[in-house]
Amino acid sequence: MAYYRYCRTRLLTYNCPKLGKPYMNRLIPFLVTLIAILALPAAQAADQKALANAKGCFACHTLDTQKGGPAYKEVAKKYAGQKGASDMLVKKVLEGGTGVWGNVPEPANKTTGLTEADAKKLVSWILGLK
Repeated sequence: MAYYRYCRTRLLTYNCPKLGKPYMNRLIPFLVTLIAILALPAAQAADQKALANAKGCFACHTLDTQKGGPAYKEVAKKYAGQKGASDMLVKKVLEGGTGVWGNVPEPANKTTGLTEADAKKLVSWILGLK
């Protein structure tokens, strides 16, 4: 108990003699790095959602309900764990298609200025939805 009181009073100086080196000098960078790593997927998802909005994807799709095209979460559920699904969906997004989700066609987004790199980002975001 005496040791706890001693170190507790020394915490303001970020040093506890029994632990050796100042432990807070190692703990703070670790916590900052951990928070940054945990926040990264949320930031990337926000960027990809903004990309989908900028490219007009939400004119026909939503996250949860079928609008003109399928909901993105339905697409993620249908293709979860399938090999080659990502490449097939990138091709479908770029070149268009019809018949998988009904008679409403997916337009060829290549003509609207969507690059293959952007299509890959969007598809990976969609397949990551739950």
